[in-house]
Amino acid sequence: MKILIACEYSGIVRDAFTIQGHDAWSCDILPTESKGNHIQDNVLNHLDKDWDMMIAHPPCTYLSNAGNRWFDEEKYGEQARERKQLRLESMEFVKKLYNNNVPRICIENPVGFLSSNWKKPDQIIQPYYFGDPERKRTCLWLKNLQPLKYTDVVEPKIYGYHKGGKHKGQPIHFHEHVPRTKNRSKIRSKFWKGISKAMAEQWK
Repeated sequence: MKILIACEYSGIVRDAFTIQGHDAWSCDILPTESKGNHIQDNVLNHLDKDWDMMIAHPPCTYLSNAGNRWFDEEKYGEQARERKQLRLESMEFVKKLYNNNVPRICIENPVGFLSSNWKKPDQIIQPYYFGDPERKRTCLWLKNLQPLKYTDVVEPKIYGYHKGGKHKGQPIHFHEHVPRTKNRSKIRSKFWKGISKAMAEQWK
């Protein structure tokens, strides 16, 4: 099959499908981080190239629940209003990906704005369902694709426990543990090899 991995520069999902013998291409405005078929451009310019399947990872900066506090207009004023407009534009981008003519589509994103303002996901999965011992809820919106079957359920890694606040005593998992550095969002958004492998093996 000819497969487009939209909004991917890591090559993780692309390479999983390539291993299975597919003609897989990643596409992102950034260059690929690993050698392989890659289109460096806005993916909307490349949706009409007779793809058999598309798996899309649209940016979640304005869509994830993780940034909800920044939408408080009373506290952040014009900055919050600008972010709300960018959130709406991000959702419209997702809709364009989902509503194009590629026959089989998967949209991936964290739990957030899409779930409550666009449509409910067809499946919510965790990396630890597929052998990666991390906890991060991931939504899948599927068009003409079956939900993924879990392949290797393991215990998610615990990095510590909250010492105070409303989460006192609760475990700290991957998405909270990533240090607040300039690369934090990039690290948090990187996709998982176990899920990628399951996609490549199950969606044929």
